[in-house]
Amino acid sequence: MPKLKTRKAAAKRFRASGSGKILRRKAFKNHLLEHKSAKRRNQLSHVAVVHERDEENVRLMLPYL
Repeated sequence: MPKLKTRKAAAKRFRASGSGKILRRKAFKNHLLEHKSAKRRNQLSHVAVVHERDEENVRLMLPYL
């Protein structure tokens, strides 16, 4: 069986937690931050767990995660 290629774009965006869940970064934290409240900016800084319906697609993109 040949080795499987990793989708490098996905590898830069997702990582696995210790328990095996896939983690992602939240959106809307790149620019135009001045008008967003400090509470909102702080909440966007936390990592989020990938939704269970999307998890299968991410795992296919990252075969060795």
